[in-house]
Amino acid sequence: MSKFLALTALAFSLALGGAHAATDQQNKMTTCNAEAKSKELKGEDRKNFMSECLSAKPVPAEAAATPQQNKMKTCNADAKTKELKGEDRKKFMSECLSAK
Repeated sequence: MSKFLALTALAFSLALGGAHAATDQQNKMTTCNAEAKSKELKGEDRKNFMSECLSAKPVPAEAAATPQQNKMKTCNADAKTKELKGEDRKKFMSECLSAK
């Protein structure tokens, strides 16, 4: 019985660790995409930028952006891509930042 519990605990911890790593990579991809959009990169330039961005070493914890900061960066890039101004931009940003 104790072997079963130990194996179950190990499997559970591995599953959670793998899910966390995927989330970090997804956040990195989202951030890199937002930066590429805001810089209006296309073709080979975008490909090179994404390659460098995704392979970059992680930023130290104290300097790392929070999920809310990442969301703000992504929403800003989307608003810029859509060329929103004034009240339209304000409404878009509000909806984008409150979305889950």
